[in-house]
Amino acid sequence: MALKQTDAPPPAAPAAPASAPREPAVVGLRPAGDRAVLIELSSLDAVLSLARELDAEPLPGQLDVIAAATTVLVAADSPEALEAIVQRVRTLDLTSGAQRQGELVVIETVYDGADLDEVAQLTGLSREAVVAVHSGQVWNAAFGGFAPGFAYLAGDGALDVPRRSSPRTAVPAGSVAIAGTYSAVYPRESPGGWQLLGRTSAVMWDLERPNPALIRPGDRVRFEPVRESARLTEPSEQRTTTPTPSTAGTAAPAADTGLVVVSPGLQSTFQDLGRPGLAALGVSAAGAVDRASLRRANRLAGNPEGAAVLEVLFGALVLRAERDQVLAVTGARVPLSIVRGGPGCADDDGASPPAVERSPSLDAPFALLAGETLTLGAPSAGLRSYVAVRGGLDAPEILGSRSTDTLSGIGPEPIRPGTQLGVLPARGVSVVGTPETAPPLPEGAAVLRVVPGPRQDWFTDASAEVFFSEEWTVTPQSSRVGLRLSGPELERTRDGELQSEGTVLGSVQVPPNGQPVLFLADHPVTGGYPVIGVVVNADLDLAAQLPPGARVQFKMVAPPL
Repeated sequence: MALKQTDAPPPAAPAAPASAPREPAVVGLRPAGDRAVLIELSSLDAVLSLARELDAEPLPGQLDVIAAATTVLVAADSPEALEAIVQRVRTLDLTSGAQRQGELVVIETVYDGADLDEVAQLTGLSREAVVAVHSGQVWNAAFGGFAPGFAYLAGDGALDVPRRSSPRTAVPAGSVAIAGTYSAVYPRESPGGWQLLGRTSAVMWDLERPNPALIRPGDRVRFEPVRESARLTEPSEQRTTTPTPSTAGTAAPAADTGLVVVSPGLQSTFQDLGRPGLAALGVSAAGAVDRASLRRANRLAGNPEGAAVLEVLFGALVLRAERDQVLAVTGARVPLSIVRGGPGCADDDGASPPAVERSPSLDAPFALLAGETLTLGAPSAGLRSYVAVRGGLDAPEILGSRSTDTLSGIGPEPIRPGTQLGVLPARGVSVVGTPETAPPLPEGAAVLRVVPGPRQDWFTDASAEVFFSEEWTVTPQSSRVGLRLSGPELERTRDGELQSEGTVLGSVQVPPNGQPVLFLADHPVTGGYPVIGVVVNADLDLAAQLPPGARVQFKMVAPPL
């Protein structure tokens, strides 16, 4: 006999003794730098309740809320905003467990995964029973992370298997997988250690949709077995997938080709102040690594501070003006030279015109006239240069930003030789700025201030002391994702894996080899390695300018909470 659920209250249960304590939902608060906090909670229900409350009524200054299995990471734009958020968290009742009833997403799945037999063996079920258990329940999208469009789906616990002992170097896009009690669909080809049950052709992440992520936290998911091809079915309550201009990668209007890239150097990308606020969908903020230099370049060129510029690695950029421009270059200490003529230029008779060289100053506006070529030389100090053009550079605006995210691939295409750069009409600021004095770059070891934790307790006391007392060297494997550092090996106090949890810009994560990685602009929004400390926000622009071979000294500072 089935019991029918109604809105009538159930019979009253005997009252618990008044002295019986209720288990608190918030287990602990761990500072994650000076602008974020990692909140530990007693259950997944409490995690989802807190994430729902903070998303429904965000406080001023609240930037990102990243839910995970047992934690919620909250990032703010200032220590004061963070303190207000923490005070609110302490007043919330998270014990009800009530969740938003999200939309139902049906994923048609071909169950022919490479690990289906192994999962059957691990669970003691037949292949058919594994498929029946996986497809016979409604999964709840608990949280996102790992990659844009990747959603951790919580099930009823009937399938509970470990990750593969040896992760695959490439898991195909559309793979349907399980690990622990969670299921997921890989949105793009990537490394991964989850057990593969099958595959689907459903597109998990599509920037042409109003909501790029097919599955969002709070949604419900049902896997439907099919025999031949897998595709997404669209029940009436599922969200539409019709493209809209608000999320499509379309360039801003009224831009004219103003510059041509003769040589992009080692790496040149479009960058602005990024796309914060999307970490719950697995999207990093990206944007300029050295934000102060970007802002300064735009002020000098007469632009709003968030206008798109070029971020240039190790100099060697060569630009030719198609029409008169006003530029400003900041960041790394690079020599600038301008010649009339040069590669690709010729006079009316077909002969190359004579070169006329001049050397504009860094951190000051200058003119680049039609037919002139600007070259950025090799830096004598620093690593990244920022080239602003009056009006701002035109590039596809994706999820509210023109920045290129090198980890996820979101944003404009890489800049190549021959790329034509559109320049928008001057707006917002009517005049160019006056020259500014740039902050000095370190001559010896760079000192970066660090708030310990949130997972310093995963390391021995001796390792924590070494982290703050020894010098570390920036390795050539560093990138916009993070600075990889070499030095003494940091030993842990415990074995096993840390459940994936949110990470912030400036996190110093330590993988099993004991060598720290300092996360920069394109870092993943979640991670499974413990974070020994987080660099304070004010020192991150300095970290952005540290080239391979630079030395780093970490200095401990008190947490804000």
